Amino acid sequence: MQPDPTAEGALGLVGQLLDAPAPEPALREVGQVAEAGDGIAIVTGMSRALADELVIFSGGVQGMVFDLEPGRFGTVLLGPPEAVLPGDEVRRTRRVVSVPVGAGLLGRVVDALGRPLDGMGPVSCQLLRPVEADARGVLDRTPVRRPLATGLKAVDAAIPIGLGQRELIIGDRQTGKTSIAVDAILNQMTTGVACIYCAIGQRGDAVAKVLGAIRDGGMMENTIAVIAGDGEAPGLAYIAPYAAMAMAEALADKGRDVLIVFDDLTHHAQSYRELSLLLRRPPGREAYPGDIFYVHARLLERAGQFAKSAGAGSITALPVVETQSGNLSAYIPTNLISITDGQLYLSPRLVRKNQFPAVDLGLSVSRVGGKAQTRAMRDIAGNLRVTLSQFEELEDFARFGTRLDPATRDRLTRGAAARAALRQPERDPMPAVEQLAVLTCAMNGVLDGLDEGHAAAAIQAIRQAIRQDDAGLADTLAADAPMDEVQRDRVLDLGRKAAASAGGGNGRDA
Repeated sequence: MQPDPTAEGALGLVGQLLDAPAPEPALREVGQVAEAGDGIAIVTGMSRALADELVIFSGGVQGMVFDLEPGRFGTVLLGPPEAVLPGDEVRRTRRVVSVPVGAGLLGRVVDALGRPLDGMGPVSCQLLRPVEADARGVLDRTPVRRPLATGLKAVDAAIPIGLGQRELIIGDRQTGKTSIAVDAILNQMTTGVACIYCAIGQRGDAVAKVLGAIRDGGMMENTIAVIAGDGEAPGLAYIAPYAAMAMAEALADKGRDVLIVFDDLTHHAQSYRELSLLLRRPPGREAYPGDIFYVHARLLERAGQFAKSAGAGSITALPVVETQSGNLSAYIPTNLISITDGQLYLSPRLVRKNQFPAVDLGLSVSRVGGKAQTRAMRDIAGNLRVTLSQFEELEDFARFGTRLDPATRDRLTRGAAARAALRQPERDPMPAVEQLAVLTCAMNGVLDGLDEGHAAAAIQAIRQAIRQDDAGLADTLAADAPMDEVQRDRVLDLGRKAAASAGGGNGRDA
């Protein structure tokens, strides 16, 4: 009888298994869900969990250890809360919450955990980075000396921003806060600055509109979108800005300049308050927990201009915060004003006057960016702020039909021209050369006496003329030199001819 080869193979396999060394025992710590709430879960039976550690529930939902108490800990859910029920098993992962980072994320739309939302397949980044990290030390930083051009005259001339700065965008609803941030992203088309747009608690249609504008502007391939919408778990809204900052740090470590927009930190603070109240943390002012200042400070302190020893990159942060009826003294706005290096305040009063962007130059300030501003633009900006300040003081008196002396009428006329020069439509970023030409013409009488329609046409004509003959302004800006008299006269001559061809302009000098 022939031996059965199948039986011999089976016996050989059994012999190999018996002779193989025994597997190492695996220690797995398991707990149970004692309570489950709206976005949180209380876990018992697990004594070794660490703060910010990632845990996995039996339904596959991830969570982050948030509160550590004797015999139990509170967990923030990073997924649908309805998938977590009392009695479910909870496993430790022995690692903190991390996200994929790297250049492979550019052009992608992801959630707060780095999972793709754009239907373009898996993210091609293998490196993981914890969402929480210590900010760079003082010795790893250098002064802000390079400008970040937003393409907006009202910002680049009067409230300049530097690479590595943290500039707050603050204002009421519907005043154009997100629009300024999106225009700043679109203006980086030729600068090489990588951009990150982090949406926190925003409606889906609002996020889609922003992403559509970035795609239409050709910046999507150089932008990462981190989305935690209003329908997501509050835990995802809480970690979203930290995840976006971790992605920015990975690019800055490679020497890249990064612009990151947090839209907005009002919703972030609200999500943190919601989670804290559900976990029975003691409420403080306006029911926010006592560490809400630290929550935002440790996020924004990670931005800056870094030294060569730290990669020589930079992270410029534009956090957005919403006010109620212009109340700048509310809790979250005052916290963020004290953390950041200045603020762009968008005034409802200017919105009602159809002044867009509605940047209030009186309440806006940049504590750093002026050091990075070019000399020619700085010379124009000083006269601009004074002219507008005088104009706004006199404007109210002029409404009553008071008889005004010629000098006062001239100040009103020049102020109206300066305000008209600062008007700028959405999605139309303006190069620095064109900004300088338009503002020079406005401050020297070329736009005096024009109504809104004629002023807009004259500005477009001036921009077109300066594209064809920039009068050496590009070299002046590149050399950080003041504008000389020959250049000024040349720009004004071009401006008068362009304004006249557009049907306006009186050619009157200052």
